[in-house]
Amino acid sequence: MNIEQMLAVLDPDIVGRLKTAIEIGKWPNGVALTKEQREICMQAVYAWEMKHLPETERSGYIDRGTKEEGEECDDDHHKNEPEFKPIRFV
Repeated sequence: MNIEQMLAVLDPDIVGRLKTAIEIGKWPNGVALTKEQREICMQAVYAWEMKHLPETERSGYIDRGTKEEGEECDDDHHKNEPEFKPIRFV
């Protein structure tokens, strides 16, 4: 079975079950995934998501937000931190 055939068989329900198996390390029947099965499942989930989901809904997506030119962070706690001082090992 090639990747295109595999992706044609997958649907959101199956992908959800694969993701759960990856997360808990077990199949729904309680049998542990082998390292190879886990890797194959991750590849299948990633390939399916790349084909069917927008970037913001894919596994591992990190929303980095946006800033306008010159815009600064609202959080200024870093301004009150002391100067960096290296640790000295004795």
